[in-house]
Amino acid sequence: MALLNYLETGSTDSAWNLAFEEYVLTTKREGDWLILWQNANTVVVGMNQNAEEEISRSFVEARGITVVRRTTGGGAVYHDLGNLNYSFITDAGDAQQLSITRFTRPVCAALESLGVSAVPSGRNDITINGKKVSGTAQRLHKGRILHHGTLLFDSDAEMVAGALNADPEKFRSKAAKSVRSRIGNIREMLPEDMDIAAFKARLLLALAGDGLQRRNLDPAELSEIGKLADEKYRSWDWNFGASPAFSIICKRRLEGGALEVGLQAASGIIEYVRFRGDFMAVEDCSPVAEALQNVRFARNDVMAVLDGFNLTPMFGAVTATDIADTIFGTPDSSRKHPACGR
Repeated sequence: MALLNYLETGSTDSAWNLAFEEYVLTTKREGDWLILWQNANTVVVGMNQNAEEEISRSFVEARGITVVRRTTGGGAVYHDLGNLNYSFITDAGDAQQLSITRFTRPVCAALESLGVSAVPSGRNDITINGKKVSGTAQRLHKGRILHHGTLLFDSDAEMVAGALNADPEKFRSKAAKSVRSRIGNIREMLPEDMDIAAFKARLLLALAGDGLQRRNLDPAELSEIGKLADEKYRSWDWNFGASPAFSIICKRRLEGGALEVGLQAASGIIEYVRFRGDFMAVEDCSPVAEALQNVRFARNDVMAVLDGFNLTPMFGAVTATDIADTIFGTPDSSRKHPACGR
């Protein structure tokens, strides 16, 4: 690459950072741009994924982990402050220049300058000693290309595993599925220990190539980014409503009896629900199923509907919370999903 224009987002908020990246892609029509950025605890799902299918809902909610959708393909990834993200934005060129290795090669060289042997792997990964340390994705926009990737430097492996611990048997959809890889932290593999600030500085130096020009966006541009973050990347419609159609079947054994919930949703909106089980009902539960149609597939929205009914005649000792826990998992659960045997 030629002279790099370098930007920092000034934030660890995932909605802001993704809006910042999109703004630079769509408005900076000339030159090569690099952004280094970090997100606080976040699951970032791919453009064509069902967000619910990729996350452990109960784990994510209990720990206040943000879920946000990006505009590139690929699988879901977990970000924390032990992870450093990079974004290259430049001219796309011809089709031969769209290769992932066009961008992973300089990143691998930068990592090698720190004393580790990093190599491109598979379609869009970078590995060190067989462990994935980076996943990448790309997007084209009017002759410009965004290539971005993660760099797992010192991330919390338990949080990565827990947040992305979705039950493959629970969901049925045509959404793009994430492929889980054996991951590793770059810090553990360095011959000389350093913190993430030092790693960022060394990486930036290595990527500078022919030179680097630090840039800043003006207040008007930052205002536009804030608007985009609020209207798009903080919105339920984008992060969950944009999910492809899916169906789920969840079963749970409760004190009040066995409960099975079958559910279909599209664009994040419930289209159909059925309840089965041996709970002690004296009335048909179809009014509840019908009331849940056209409701957002979100715990609070479902609970609001359930709380509007006297459930005892229809579900016996099974409560509204029991039903919501069966669908979404218990809020205080970690690895184990009581509803779906996860």
